[in-house]
Order: sequence, then C-alpha cells, then structure tokens
Amino acid sequence: TIIKTIIEHIKSLGGKVYVDKEEFHKLSNIEKAKKISAVLTDRVRPAMMTAREIVSTGRYPYTNFLGKLEDKDYEIIEKSIEVVGGQALADKEFNSLSDGEKQRIMIARAICQESDVMILDEPTSFLDVRYKIELLSILKKFAKQYEKIIIISLHEVDLIPKLADRVLLITRDKAYKYG
Repeated sequence: TIIKTIIEHIKSLGGKVYVDKEEFHKLSNIEKAKKISAVLTDRVRPAMMTAREIVSTGRYPYTNFLGKLEDKDYEIIEKSIEVVGGQALADKEFNSLSDGEKQRIMIARAICQESDVMILDEPTSFLDVRYKIELLSILKKFAKQYEKIIIISLHEVDLIPKLADRVLLITRDKAYKYG
C-alpha cells in the first residue's frame, strides 16, 4: 500500500511525497518517470515482445513525441540488460521467460529508466533462494556503484541484512522501527 501510494497507483489518505524537494503529484508524467521507476508485483503480459523490447520501454520518458530511440538509448538498454545478467534472455519472447527471468528483465527496465529513485515491490517473489540472493546482490551493487536510492518492500525479514543500509519496519497500521 505504501509503495502504491508513493507512485500514485492509489490515492493517498494523507501526507505528501517529495522527490528533490518537489511535490511528486505536481510533476508531469514524464518528470515523474525520470524521478521514480517502479517494479510492482503485477503481472505484465505483453504480446509478442522480446525481453529487450520490454527493457527499451524504460527509455520512453527520454524520447521525442514519436517515441524514437537514439544510439545513446540503445547503449543504455544493453547496459541495463547486462547489469542484471540478462544477455541470454534479451532476444527471447518475454512471455516465454520464467518468473525469475521476467523479474530480472523488469528490473533491467527500471534501471534503463535512469530514475533517481527505484521502487521495488516484493522483487524476490516467485524466486528460489539462490536467485533471491543473486538478485539482491545485483541491486546492492547497482545502488552503490551508481549512487541510486532503491526502496524495496520485503516480507522476508531474513534477506534484509544482505541488502539494506536502512530499514523501516511497519506493523499493520504504523511505522514500528527505523534505523
């Protein structure tokens, strides 16, 4: 609920979200996409698109009104696929990928968006333990290397020490601990 409120998928019951000292709700959709990228738990089922084409949609906030990608965009797309180790998946049809592979491609799309903040809702859902740890390692390395803020919701408390610099524990109706 908090994640969906931050990215305006649901209406806020109170409070405000600021990004770079600006109220998020006052920004244009393109400005919002440049500030925050998100990977939600919702299933994406695009027809006949390759994994690379899915990743390329992260570049749309930077294209002209025709949505044309330039050489720089293609370089960013390939680098984003590489960050998540998705090179072998890039030309496969997205719908043919396993849940874990789809998750990696969706994270590559969020990376490709080059936003200031990346928000991931349960990114380890549908992954076995090995891939959970691998994915969290990728995210931690990415955040440090590119000085990005990554907000992740996790119910698997045992994974948090492997990833987080700061943690907010939330109970049913309030913040419980932060540190």
